Amino acid sequence: MREVASPDGSEAATLAACVATILELPFDDVPQARAGEEAAGWRIMRWLAGRGVGLVPVDDAASFSWAGPWIGWARAPSGERRAVVMYGVPSAVVWDPSGAIDADGWEVEGGYVIAALDIALATPPRPQAPLSAGTIEAIFVAGDAGAAAQARQSVRALAGHGLEGDRHVAGTGTFPSGLPGSALTLIEAEVCESFAPALSATEHRRNVVTRGIDLNALVGHEFLLGAVRCRGMRLCEPCRVIERYATRPLLRPLVHRGGLRADIVEDGVLKVGDDVRPLAQP
Repeated sequence: MREVASPDGSEAATLAACVATILELPFDDVPQARAGEEAAGWRIMRWLAGRGVGLVPVDDAASFSWAGPWIGWARAPSGERRAVVMYGVPSAVVWDPSGAIDADGWEVEGGYVIAALDIALATPPRPQAPLSAGTIEAIFVAGDAGAAAQARQSVRALAGHGLEGDRHVAGTGTFPSGLPGSALTLIEAEVCESFAPALSATEHRRNVVTRGIDLNALVGHEFLLGAVRCRGMRLCEPCRVIERYATRPLLRPLVHRGGLRADIVEDGVLKVGDDVRPLAQP
């Protein structure tokens, strides 16, 4: 995602800017509706179809979540409507191309997901596993969704559940436990240190901080945390929840940099200083 500003606050221009942002295109590449046409009408829909995607309507933005960018319609008390980019589960505004909705009274009331017309043709290839190993720099557990993160030098990993003493095991976290990708969360120390001051465990809320390995590249691959066998399931993308615990905006800066969600395949103990090593693929 690459932010593209809108030259004016019209529905057509802000929608075009949101589409350009999500597709990472220049603003002028996206067609705008002409006078008398719907902002999300045939003109832009046919152009999108040429790229193999389309707009799927979202009726109730308040209850809709998506682990990626989508377009929301924000309406002012005056009735004025502009498009914004939403992100996360649960979602929040991650980019306002007209810079207008910081004022009071704007509400997101609907929108669109940009989706592939044929998902089988659009599924990205699995990334190649990293070739080098990293290390575990820190380990944290929290007893429930609102509890402070507690540092551990070592902790027992429970296959199919999570880290002993953590909310993911107890089922007291923000999200359901026991589902694929719900046992363990990881983030790179390099990402944390890119903020000033560096992200704390209270802000990022991840279980394991690593150094020296590309966590995004572990999606779809098995790896070892020390002697504990894990499987990378999906990116741990940021959402509105992370901003409950932070005193600064983190949603946009952590897009595609929020770390990894993983399953624990075998019981074991992991320790600070252990290696993080991808396993050879069969």
